Amino acid sequence: MNFPNPFFRWRPHPWHGLEIGEAAPSIVNAFIEVTSFDAIKYEVDKMTGYMRVDRPQRSSSMPPSLYGFIPRTYCGDRIGSLSKHTEKGDGDPLDICVLSERPIDRAEVILSARVVGGLHMIDHGEADDKIISVLNNDTYYSNVEDINDLPDVLIERLRHYFSTYKLIPGKKETDVFVDRVYGRDEAKDVIEASMADYVDMFGE
Repeated sequence: MNFPNPFFRWRPHPWHGLEIGEAAPSIVNAFIEVTSFDAIKYEVDKMTGYMRVDRPQRSSSMPPSLYGFIPRTYCGDRIGSLSKHTEKGDGDPLDICVLSERPIDRAEVILSARVVGGLHMIDHGEADDKIISVLNNDTYYSNVEDINDLPDVLIERLRHYFSTYKLIPGKKETDVFVDRVYGRDEAKDVIEASMADYVDMFGE
């Protein structure tokens, strides 16, 4: 039997075994962990690569987009150096939100995402950027190239969600905040920094 090249005899680890995409940082592969229907926060277990239940969402707000990460990225010192508030990243792969006209109701899928901007978020003193993108072959978003091409209400939903999704009911303060929204060019710089951080941490 002839197998395709490369061929994975076993399931590849979503973080380390998948490719970032030939057109990165403009168009990247995204591994989706959470859909806009999920009231549970799921994330990939770093050791096994399988999905783990992290926690039920504490607030009543639902994710406004698909949410996952970009393979073969890491938020380390280079990511931290891009921030005015901290000197290090959160030690995770770079997060990405993907907007799609048609609802996608399942996670653990890989898709091609066109980068249009990002949110600079600080989580307990660590840089935790959220790249904003659109599904690359989605005709509805075909003319969207930069963050300013999206309706303001969509950006505000994303900003509000990430500003509040770790709030504990009854607790007034949190160490998580969205510092600012940025456009495509800065988002590409963030992705390139996370790619370099990944090589520093794990090698090629």
